[in-house]
Amino acid sequence: MNAEIDIQVATEVPRQQFPSDAQLCSWAKTAVQADKDFEVTIRLVDVAESQHLNHQYRQKDSPTNVLSFPFEAPESIDLPLLGDLVICAPLVAEEAVEQKKTLESHWAHLVIHGMLHLQGYDHLLEHDAEVMENLEIELMASLGFPDPYAVSTPN
Repeated sequence: MNAEIDIQVATEVPRQQFPSDAQLCSWAKTAVQADKDFEVTIRLVDVAESQHLNHQYRQKDSPTNVLSFPFEAPESIDLPLLGDLVICAPLVAEEAVEQKKTLESHWAHLVIHGMLHLQGYDHLLEHDAEVMENLEIELMASLGFPDPYAVSTPN
């Protein structure tokens, strides 16, 4: 599998507070469910850009942790382009604290979650959600991370 992953950093969050390009690429590759070449852009953004995109494309006037924009090629064109992921760096950090998860684990989960969306997985229906979540849990475990859906109990 040949992977072309473009990392775009458009956030004021200091570089040491989000994963390296190598980590982002590794997590993205882990989530690809077919042994085929692919291209994806992962854009790390601040709250304002996340909120703008979430409002524009999902009619929700708030930032969100990850947005997935799958590429839909015309039937006659075969391109390896999966699409784009937009991840809100400040929100990921905030959620990791709130959910009592490590920052690295939460980042890995959101990259995997977003990459699965780019491949057609969804969680709107209960059955589809179960399939997607089980796959996320399996992929996270393969990377040595805990179940991202396990509820943390206060100490």
